[in-house]
Amino acid sequence: MKTLNIKILIIAIAFFTSCSNEDEVSNFESIKVSKTTYNKIESEILLLVNNHRVNNGLKKLNRLDIVSSVALTHSKHMAETKIVSHDNFPMRVEKLKKGVKAKRVGENIAFGFKSAKATLNAWLNSHEHKEVLENPGYTHFGVSSEMDDEGKYYFTQIFIKK
Repeated sequence: MKTLNIKILIIAIAFFTSCSNEDEVSNFESIKVSKTTYNKIESEILLLVNNHRVNNGLKKLNRLDIVSSVALTHSKHMAETKIVSHDNFPMRVEKLKKGVKAKRVGENIAFGFKSAKATLNAWLNSHEHKEVLENPGYTHFGVSSEMDDEGKYYFTQIFIKK
């Protein structure tokens, strides 16, 4: 039980850690709409988030591939560096403002969960992440997951208002 509490604490600290990395910055400009297929866990996250929103009287969100493509750049960055952060979030916001005329952008990240349900539950158990997920102003979303060389998932979910 003590080991589980320590793991939860480490994950919680990682959620709120932020630093800058120039590698992501240099790759950022080359983002294309490449996210046309979703793996099982990504598809389930999209479905579970929309089910949660509808069950709570909120509108379903529309999936937007460019949003998932932008999210993928960050998931890859986290998996490569093994650092869970919101590094370069302002750059992702600018990319979405220019690319799809986003008026508002929110982001949730997660690490280490092995299922969509566990990932969603972690977001719902965090006040800040739940607030983003349940924001009634968002109209579209995207998600990505990237596995590191140890088989651990890094997730980025981005929400936008068009």
